[in-house]
Amino acid sequence: MSKGQILIIDDEEQLRKLLGRLLLLEGYNILEAGNIKAAGKLLEKEEVQVVLSDVKLPDGNGVQFTSELKHQYPETEVIVLTAYGNIADGVQAIKNGAFDYLTKGDDNNRILPLVSKAMDKAQLQFRIRSLENKIGSKYDFGNIIGQSKEIKEAVAVAEKVAATDVTVLLLGETGSGKEVFAQAIHRASSRRSQPFVAVNCSAFGREILESELFGHKAGAFTSAVKDKKGFLEEAHNGTIFLDEIGEMAIELQAKLLRVLETQEFYKVGDSKPIKVNIRIIAATNRELEKEIEAGHFRADLYYRLSAFQIKLPSLNERSKDIPLLAQFFLQQFAPKNGKKITGMTEAFSKALQQHNWKGNIRELRNVIERAVILADATELDTDSLPFEFQFAGPAAVNHSSLTLADVEKQHIIRVLQFAKGNKTKAAELMQIGLTTLYNKIKEYNI
Repeated sequence: MSKGQILIIDDEEQLRKLLGRLLLLEGYNILEAGNIKAAGKLLEKEEVQVVLSDVKLPDGNGVQFTSELKHQYPETEVIVLTAYGNIADGVQAIKNGAFDYLTKGDDNNRILPLVSKAMDKAQLQFRIRSLENKIGSKYDFGNIIGQSKEIKEAVAVAEKVAATDVTVLLLGETGSGKEVFAQAIHRASSRRSQPFVAVNCSAFGREILESELFGHKAGAFTSAVKDKKGFLEEAHNGTIFLDEIGEMAIELQAKLLRVLETQEFYKVGDSKPIKVNIRIIAATNRELEKEIEAGHFRADLYYRLSAFQIKLPSLNERSKDIPLLAQFFLQQFAPKNGKKITGMTEAFSKALQQHNWKGNIRELRNVIERAVILADATELDTDSLPFEFQFAGPAAVNHSSLTLADVEKQHIIRVLQFAKGNKTKAAELMQIGLTTLYNKIKEYNI
């Protein structure tokens, strides 16, 4: 297995071959080019971790090429080969982004360790880029699951607004995917390479949220021993997502309004304003118009936040998508829990579609994870659903097991699952004696 790919750029063929053989023996894959033009073509086609480049080339200067190469391929490391007595070229190359430089004629003891260090750094950078791409693609619009008319309309609207810099207000029930949409809008915007900072406004009290959002100066309050950057400053040039904006204290709403109007704010305890360039996406499950009438939310802030509104459908409004989402979660949780589960029975799928999903996608995710843990077969069936699903209608009952004994057995299994194996609690829920429950467990071989 190759330890990585190295491109050697030098117009002296003999030197290229000699250096190439040396590095080949170390386990590297070697590419060669005699000039910058040929090197450019190879870099377009091949993933190169380390480049060894001479300074004086037939069609250009290796020091200048280092700057261009690093701009186009920032993860690739460059080692410049300079002639004896021309160390200035190497120093300039470092300023242009080179990893280091070698003087031609240095022995192998200098070349190999330097190439090894450059390769380690480059491979780490390639792995980081790959991970960032995977994480980023997770939040692309193309990965929002659903074929229903409702979700397709929401995605189409979000895709249009993503290309702008306008403030967006996402409306929808808890667990309906508002943060996923916010991430997708950010990823599709011109700010995609800049920070995305998510803040749950309901997770903090007023004073803590003020400090976390705007930051503070040392000495602003008793525990403020040093200056602190707030979320707004962290999101500079990027996007800040303010979830549960309806929970924000009205005193802080005035400060947020100033950010929307002027793109500046004051840290707690500071008299000097801080300028930021941020896009704000907010979300709420509250009816803000009613909150305004009750005096809990500022009308002027609402109008600024709701420059562009997107209503996300609840899971009950897009029941057509439930089997697709369930299969997606199944594919996530089965390998994670060491289970070879490939699908779900028709009864299981129908039970999901008939359920009233108060917790939306978040609740469905938890139900599927729980079902995967409990399942023993290669398909998920209704016996791995929570206790409350047995009241969801005929789909929640196994049609092949409708005798009174079978129904009683399934009922006991579900109650035990609901009680997490606590037999005393299960007996109390079924309003039977603990001895009776033990007898039933023995009778039905549960």
